[in-house]
Amino acid sequence: MLAEFLGTFVLLLLGIGSVAVAVVGLPGSGRQFVEFGPANWLIISWGWGLAVVFGVYVAGGISGAHINPAVTLAFAVRRDFPWRKVLPYWLAQVLGAFVAAALIYACYHWAIDASNTKAGLPRDKSLGTYSIFATFPAEYFGDSWWGPLLDQIVGTGILLLLICALIDTRNTAPMANLHPFIIGLVVVAIGLTFGTNAGYAINPARDFGPRLFTFFEGWGSIALPGTFGWFSDYWWIPIVGPLIGGILGVFAYDLIISPVLKARMGDAEEGPATEEPS
Repeated sequence: MLAEFLGTFVLLLLGIGSVAVAVVGLPGSGRQFVEFGPANWLIISWGWGLAVVFGVYVAGGISGAHINPAVTLAFAVRRDFPWRKVLPYWLAQVLGAFVAAALIYACYHWAIDASNTKAGLPRDKSLGTYSIFATFPAEYFGDSWWGPLLDQIVGTGILLLLICALIDTRNTAPMANLHPFIIGLVVVAIGLTFGTNAGYAINPARDFGPRLFTFFEGWGSIALPGTFGWFSDYWWIPIVGPLIGGILGVFAYDLIISPVLKARMGDAEEGPATEEPS
C-alpha cells in the first residue's frame, strides 16, 4: 500500500505539475512571450507520459505499480491479482493522488491566484485553474454523459490492452526493465489521440483524488458534483468509464492474443529438426 501510495503520488505530482506549467506557470511567469496554443498540449501529454514512467519505476518492484484503480480491478478480474487487495490498493492510490494535488497547490497557488485575478474570476467559477487538477468534458459534448463515458472506456481499454501486451513475455515484451518507459509512451499516445475529449483521466484515482482536494480548496461545484456551464454531475464518469474500459481491454487481449501465444508455447509441433528423446 505504501508503494502504491508513493507511486501514485509521483505520477500525480509530475502529471499535474505539467498541467500547472502549461495553464498558469508559463503564461504568468514572464517566461512565455507568445501564445503557445496547441504546443501547451504537448507539454501536458509528455508530462503525463513521463509521470507514468517514473511512478512505475518507483513502485514496480514492490507492488507491481498499478498506480491506477482500473489496472488493479482489471488484473483482479483477470485472476492476476488477489481480490482481497483491491480495496486497499484503491485507497492507497486515491490518497497518493490527493496528497500530490495538495503539494502542487502549495507550490502553484500564487500562479493560480494571479491567473484568476487577471481573468476576474472567483475560484469557484474558474474552470481553467480547476483543470490543473482534474478533468472535464469538451464543450461539444454538451450535457451528454455518453460521449465522455465512451471516451474514458475506449482510452482505458487501449491502456490495459497495451499494458497486457507489454508485460507478456510470451509476446514481444520489452526487456531490460524498459516496461515503465514504453507504458509511459502509451499514455503519451493516448493523450495525443484521445486527450481533448475529456482530459484523458483513464485512471479513477488520478481524477478523484485531486477532484476531492479542489472541492475542499474552494472550487466548489465544479469539482463535486462536477457541474459547470455545459456539463453537470460529471464526477462519476472518470471513475466508472476507466473501470469498465480496463476490464474490456484485458478481456480483448486474453480473448484474441493470449490463446494463440499459449498454444504456441505449449503445443510445439515436432518436425525433422526435432531431436528425438533417447
